[in-house]
Amino acid sequence: MTYIAKPKVHAPTLAKNEIGLTRRDYEGTISTLCAGCGHDSITAAIIQAFWELSIPPYRVAKLSGIGCSSKTPAYFLKEAHGFNSVHGRMPALVGGANAANSDVTYIGVSGDGDSLSIGFGQMSHAVRRNVNMLYVLENNGVYGLTKGQFSAAADRGSLSKKGEANTMEPIDGCLLALTLGATFVARSFSGDKAQLVPILKAGIAHRGFAFVDVISPCVTFNDHEGSTKSYAYTREHNVEIVQANFVAPAKAITTEYEPGDATNVMLHDGSWVRLRKLDDDYDPTDRDRAYAHIREHQRKGEVVTGLLHISPDSQDLHAQLGTIETPLIELPYEQLCPGNAELQKMQSRFR
Repeated sequence: MTYIAKPKVHAPTLAKNEIGLTRRDYEGTISTLCAGCGHDSITAAIIQAFWELSIPPYRVAKLSGIGCSSKTPAYFLKEAHGFNSVHGRMPALVGGANAANSDVTYIGVSGDGDSLSIGFGQMSHAVRRNVNMLYVLENNGVYGLTKGQFSAAADRGSLSKKGEANTMEPIDGCLLALTLGATFVARSFSGDKAQLVPILKAGIAHRGFAFVDVISPCVTFNDHEGSTKSYAYTREHNVEIVQANFVAPAKAITTEYEPGDATNVMLHDGSWVRLRKLDDDYDPTDRDRAYAHIREHQRKGEVVTGLLHISPDSQDLHAQLGTIETPLIELPYEQLCPGNAELQKMQSRFR
């Protein structure tokens, strides 16, 4: 795939962060996603979060799997380390990289198909091990690269673009993460930058696995009547808006609303999604209450957004294993491999 590079010339009046970098220094290549895709809004929020935190891009490692969501790391932090894995295997790669070098900030970008289907076990064990990373799940309810099949996050009864109904129960990423013991769980909407950026910043700063599920509208394959994620063309006719090989430009959807309030967000076709933002007095340290709160509002047809749970006593993988502070990649060979005599002593304990 050919990527289009952005101009290197920056306006001299651009604001700089604490390390002297502008927001442009945190961008990547020009996006090749559909115009109006919610994933591009998430990319903008990620750029803003890292810029505001003044994290040097070269001190970041960004990883992904396969899918529309997994293309997005190319669109932010061009100076960061990057690796695009096979479908669903990104969490294992982050775990291995983090084990060898704990000094780098890790961000994994995935989708509802990449994480909740083929990568289900991979994500689950990254949660269980509390790998120190920001895990962004860009959730649009479909497989966008393979023409809009239902993902595991699609609601039961929702219709595909061809009019077929989904008969299976959805997997809720936040409920799954809470059940598995994740130490940071949040949900937001791609169009609510005012909420999403602080959540991403908190996830980056969190010591452990920070799971952020972001509802991200798809302008191409969820644009039909009967989809509970988004985009019916009309409520009376099940008509395709565009050919599969052409996506008409659309305006990104944004919204603003206060903590404790609910808001209806109109999608491109006139259908709606109802979002509810957590109250200021909500206690995110209560895991059981967080789970019940999500389920309570699901029954009302509402998607709860905000920081759902955080564990104040989180211990990441290195703390659990008692590893040394020096990253393994910086240790000399003699320390990494103590020699046959020492290995024989260690093995003798198990004979």
